[in-house]
Amino acid sequence: MKEIIKIHNLNKEFGKVKALNNINLSVYEGEWLAIMGPSGSGKSTLLNILSLMDSPSSGEYILNDKHLQDLSEEQKIIIRREKIGLVFQQFHLIPYLSALENVMLAQYYHSSPDEEDAKMMLEKVGLSHRISHLPSQLSGGEQQRVCIARALINNPDIILADEPTGNLDETNEQIVLNTLKELKKEGKTIILITHNPELAESADRSIHLHHGIMQ
Repeated sequence: MKEIIKIHNLNKEFGKVKALNNINLSVYEGEWLAIMGPSGSGKSTLLNILSLMDSPSSGEYILNDKHLQDLSEEQKIIIRREKIGLVFQQFHLIPYLSALENVMLAQYYHSSPDEEDAKMMLEKVGLSHRISHLPSQLSGGEQQRVCIARALINNPDIILADEPTGNLDETNEQIVLNTLKELKKEGKTIILITHNPELAESADRSIHLHHGIMQ
């Protein structure tokens, strides 16, 4: 199985606070990895580094055989757009754009908008009947599925999800879980931050962080 991510002796410091302490981790193509731990354990810091939105203080991060510390910021932005799909607990949808337009916006930053592709992606997450609705007209679960469609529209290799069911009721939580399971079947690599044991149980493997140390 191909090693898609390799992290070696990775540290992240904010002043005197060590948010991540000597992390070593491999993630394999098509794997579903759950990252667990209490608040303040370093989970979101690790996800920010994995998504190239932040850089480690020291250590190595290799993604698809590229040593990311050797890349310029512009090169990192291109990799993030083309290889990584992000799903957040807070939906970060543009309130005055429809569900369809929110998905097409992600295409705009990657290549060029394609309305039919965006419609197909919303259909994939069960929202073909809600494409013209604004975020305020959608339930929390529907908004999260728009976020998943937005993350998938550029066909990334890796899905990074930060507490994707944290704000959802049980019914919508199950819908999002089933969507992630389908993505796993399609061969996507999924890295998921969660407090939810059911989500973690669905993963191939779980790691735990505590005070920035992987256990």
